[in-house]
Amino acid sequence: MIPKFLLKESIIAPAGFNRWKIPPASILIHMCLGSVYAWSVFNPALIKELGVVGSAAGDWNLSEVFRTFSIAIVCLGLTAAFAGKWLEKVGPRCMSVFAAFFWCGGILLASHGIQTHQIWLIWIGYGVLGGAGLGLGYVSPVSTLIRWFPDRRGMAAGLAIMGFGGGAMIAAPMKRWLLETFASSPKSLGSVDALTLVTEGGKRFVDSAEVIISDGQAYVVGTGNTGAAATFLVLGILYFVIMIISAFQYRVPAEGWKPKGWEPDNTTKASKLITQNHVHIDQALKTPQFYLMWIVLCFNVTAGIGVIGVAKTMIKDIFGTSLTDIVTDSFTTTYVLMISVFNMIGRFLWASLSDKIGRKNTHHCFFVIGTLLYLSIPFTADQVSANPSSLWLVIFYAVTMIIFTMYGGGFATIPAYLADIFGSKFVGGIHGRLLTAWSTAGVLGYLVVTKLRESSVNNAIDNLLTLIDPITFKETFGSGVENIQELVEAKTVTVSKLMEIAPEGTTDPTSGLYNTTMYTMAALLIIAFFANMMIKPVDKKHHMKQE
Repeated sequence: MIPKFLLKESIIAPAGFNRWKIPPASILIHMCLGSVYAWSVFNPALIKELGVVGSAAGDWNLSEVFRTFSIAIVCLGLTAAFAGKWLEKVGPRCMSVFAAFFWCGGILLASHGIQTHQIWLIWIGYGVLGGAGLGLGYVSPVSTLIRWFPDRRGMAAGLAIMGFGGGAMIAAPMKRWLLETFASSPKSLGSVDALTLVTEGGKRFVDSAEVIISDGQAYVVGTGNTGAAATFLVLGILYFVIMIISAFQYRVPAEGWKPKGWEPDNTTKASKLITQNHVHIDQALKTPQFYLMWIVLCFNVTAGIGVIGVAKTMIKDIFGTSLTDIVTDSFTTTYVLMISVFNMIGRFLWASLSDKIGRKNTHHCFFVIGTLLYLSIPFTADQVSANPSSLWLVIFYAVTMIIFTMYGGGFATIPAYLADIFGSKFVGGIHGRLLTAWSTAGVLGYLVVTKLRESSVNNAIDNLLTLIDPITFKETFGSGVENIQELVEAKTVTVSKLMEIAPEGTTDPTSGLYNTTMYTMAALLIIAFFANMMIKPVDKKHHMKQE
């Protein structure tokens, strides 16, 4: 039984209520949820949770760690699909309270999973429970603000979702600081030159202790701490307090309320697709417009979400070997922070622009400009490999930041786009159903990035092995080339370690690991462009009868 003070009928705003009191609560809740976009800050720590200074054989790989982010996004969309209709019944305060329990409880469970080194607990905690909290919390501010700002739907949606895009802006440096605060170095056995190392099953041992080699030193696996478990614990408690306080600031407008002096205007260019009728949630699923918009959202999100999930790892791969003095750990964390900044800016600016040029034209901009930008990244990666100049880093930085404004803009404009096409009465429920596209994008983005990158890594290792002397290989890794598979699986052999013994003048393939990924993303945006072109007003037969 849900307490009455949480329900919709208990939070109807009185006459004269200042609608500008609602956006701050929405933004704060979304900033807590939007910290999921800074997930890539955790990647370097989680893939070396046991080794600390490097990845040990028992450590999780990037694919396993990134899967947590993917599961969270999938559960976000699936939960939102059901929660949207429930929101119309219980209201935004109730939804946000439930969101706080699921999201923060999931983070705390994930903390236990890290502490006990059980990846399945992280998947269930942060992924399933946390993702459900994301879905519950995501939809409630959007429909609420669109109802409070019918005169500026694009801006309202931008405000509602701006916090989600900006969550990583605060979370990225905070997570990095917490990780550094709680981290401790593993036990060092000294220089490898003074030790007798044995290779068994691809792993390196000194006596009976498993070790990893970093900068010529041998470190005992399992003796240090990355600080990840404690960081999750602190964040779970902090976000819960903020979300509960914000949830109790919510109010909903009374039936029939509209801004003073405002009347709907259907005469401007931007309002050609805007209807004054309403389409029921269930009826919307029977229209081609819903599925075209589903494709538009899914492919736009897929193109961005995969890159966001591995942002810190990606920029390190592309530039970390050629511009080591610039692309430091601090630099990559700042890069994640700037993704959040431009994601947030894009959500507000593109959504506000859509009020002027129309939602359909705005999405055309996303897909045309985005396609060209994604295609430019492989060129930039190839150039920096041949000519390690900071100019290519500046170009890459600018290109990706523009991409992320459009990624955020797509999320911010889609609720207003839905309200234009289907009316505002059931936009929360319809928006929730459409967010299954986000779930699908979470899977597609994960598969595109991890599988294509894994294929590129394997090809790079195979190519480097043809250049390296087998005797040198065996002397370095304590095992022959014939055992390459188990050496790679144990993380004893990597592209970077092979480059250390590769002949002078060998081109490092690391910067090109994401080229095929970017070509794939560009192709998805082209498909989305044509889907957007086909969107037209809903047939009158789907409209609800005016009461």
